[in-house]
Amino acid sequence: MDGGSEIFYGGIPVFRSFARLMDPAMYSPLPDDWSVGVADIVESTKAIAAQRYKAVNTAGAAVIAAVTNALDGREFPFVFGGDGASFAVAPADLDKAREALAATASWVRDDLDLVLRVALVPVAAIRAVGADVRVARFGPSANLSYAMFSGGGLAFADAAMKRGEFALDPAPPGTQPDLSGLSCRFEEMPSMRGVILSVLVMPMQGVDPASFRKVIEDIIARVETSPDAGRPVPSAGPPLRWPPQGIDYEARATRRGGSLAKQRVVVLGFTLWAYLLMRFGITVGNFVPKTYVRQLVENSDFRKYDDGLRMILDCTPALAAELEQRLAAAAAQGIVRYGLHRQDAAMMTCFTPSVMRPDHVHFIDGARGGYASAASALKASAA
Repeated sequence: MDGGSEIFYGGIPVFRSFARLMDPAMYSPLPDDWSVGVADIVESTKAIAAQRYKAVNTAGAAVIAAVTNALDGREFPFVFGGDGASFAVAPADLDKAREALAATASWVRDDLDLVLRVALVPVAAIRAVGADVRVARFGPSANLSYAMFSGGGLAFADAAMKRGEFALDPAPPGTQPDLSGLSCRFEEMPSMRGVILSVLVMPMQGVDPASFRKVIEDIIARVETSPDAGRPVPSAGPPLRWPPQGIDYEARATRRGGSLAKQRVVVLGFTLWAYLLMRFGITVGNFVPKTYVRQLVENSDFRKYDDGLRMILDCTPALAAELEQRLAAAAAQGIVRYGLHRQDAAMMTCFTPSVMRPDHVHFIDGARGGYASAASALKASAA
């Protein structure tokens, strides 16, 4: 096994307190010979307007699943953005990542009827324009860590992709990425405090980093210390019903070129078995449902930083209004650009390569537009 990804990323210390998010000492510069991958849904706003929330989230999570499986499960830094994803890979993994991205773009087009734009940008090209890519590892639990990115490099790569630079063409029609472990079986998670708030906060161009850091740290401190905000995943786990809402997406992700009708039957059978185990707490071998649910809650990826702060919060309407006032004041001072989106529920997309391991990943977004709608609000405020 090539150790490129392991040597650099695996060697970065994990920080446990989200309040340290903006500490520059937490971030290490990516090696010059690495590349950054970016992907997003073209016209995701239209897909959201058509209430295709689950399809949009599935496409974003599929990028991470495909690249992870292509790299044989080796650890690499990635971030889920709702309607897309970003990641970084070592030179030895570049070709596999390129194939996985192209195959995922093809699958999203053929099976989800969406357009996924993808690009791979050399870190050297990012630094050539004065931006940087620095990565940290935040551990929400003892089970796993998530990557955080700073330096402006991801924002540059995303903008370059949208200009058509560094673009990858989709693989030929019918090409299927390996999406093993990708599923979305859980029901929506209604707000317990009044509102599910999608938060996106980016620095204004040319802003003093210290000023931006203070705004982000103030927002995080307010959320972290308040009983009026918390993770949107219930402590007992998300609701689980059968058949699950996401069964069609799971069948499309796992059919590997076979009959979709047959794969739906297979997935129906497997999810019924899994539902019964979870519903009645039946232990099978090393799989203990109660342990899995506890890990699922702890592993939920509801807050992150990728050149900007992203959070999905379950909070009171009063706190949502207060956060908006604070961000509006910072925007008026020329420090931040921000987008907020309120909805009544959150949703989860899961990547579980093995239920026997504790490092399964659960991506959280708002269930009525989420990050994509917050990004639209941000663009509108910047116009």
